[in-house]
Amino acid sequence: MRTALVIGTGLIGTSAALALTARGVTVHLADHDPEQARTAAALGAGTDDAPDGPVDLTIVAAPPALVADVLADAMARGVARGYIDVASVKGGPRRELEERGLDLSAYIGTHPMSGREKSGPLAATADLFEGRPWVLTPTRDTDTEVLNLALELVSHCRAVPVVMDADAHDRAVALVSHMPHLVSSMVAARLEHAEEAAVRLCGQGIRDVTRIAASDPRMWIDILSANPGPVADLLTDVAADLEETVRSLRALESADADKRREGGTGIAEVLRRGNAGQVRVPGKHGSAPRAYETVAVLIDDQPGQLARIFADAGRAGVNVEDVRIEHATGQQAGLVQLMVEPRAAAVLTAALKERGWAIRQ
Repeated sequence: MRTALVIGTGLIGTSAALALTARGVTVHLADHDPEQARTAAALGAGTDDAPDGPVDLTIVAAPPALVADVLADAMARGVARGYIDVASVKGGPRRELEERGLDLSAYIGTHPMSGREKSGPLAATADLFEGRPWVLTPTRDTDTEVLNLALELVSHCRAVPVVMDADAHDRAVALVSHMPHLVSSMVAARLEHAEEAAVRLCGQGIRDVTRIAASDPRMWIDILSANPGPVADLLTDVAADLEETVRSLRALESADADKRREGGTGIAEVLRRGNAGQVRVPGKHGSAPRAYETVAVLIDDQPGQLARIFADAGRAGVNVEDVRIEHATGQQAGLVQLMVEPRAAAVLTAALKERGWAIRQ
């Protein structure tokens, strides 16, 4: 691939353009808002000048509801040898294109499984997709050359290609992305009118659960409008679990010992199922989840503290597998939780203590 056209210079489109430009591909940028395309160009994502002739690959980074229109227009103009979209829903846009009678041999639907709570070109980074799955949904009509162009794009973005059926993809993202986003939003909504004294008690748990609720609602309306059925099916199951959980909690309030026992069993079961599902979430680099031990370190909120901890861990020969930071309420301090291999926990604890760090046991 030598040339590409990115139509839609938001977070995903601009990030892909940055990655391609860094690999020497000449990237042309287009957007319904010319100012946004100019912003992406100023960031080094390419040029907002129109290409002189057909490019190798056109990447449509438009909302799902607009994908078919944008692709149909680009195909009619013959702007590229191959066409892909990066929308988070795949079945609907493909069917729209089929209904228009378009030749889809030059098209393949794709979806990079990466993003941020922020949107727009200023939130884009060239490494947004690194190590992340990038779903490809070829059909029997997909030309081999177009599939290879899509694979080359994924390689340039340092993502991991995953081939799926379009409708299977939509059911999967409903489970791992769309439904969780709505649940996160519903939990966060409980905080909107909560008492200030209660909100001030928020810790890392509520931050983890509500983090993705900060995303742009307009973008999510577009996404959910394109995949409502699978998401509604999943939320129906969640609603059933919630009803059963409420019944169990009410039983725990009962004066009857048998009812309390029954309620405890119900709560234990939902927690057990939660444990069973959580351990299936892939671990580091998409590998099977692994059990790490946590070394908790108290730190002051001062510049360079995290760098010192990581440097001291490196001197001890310990690789930090993951890290979490919990900020203390009302204090310029926090708790850094370093996740390491179990055999390294004692080594790291001793090394950090020796260097003056306060370890939370």
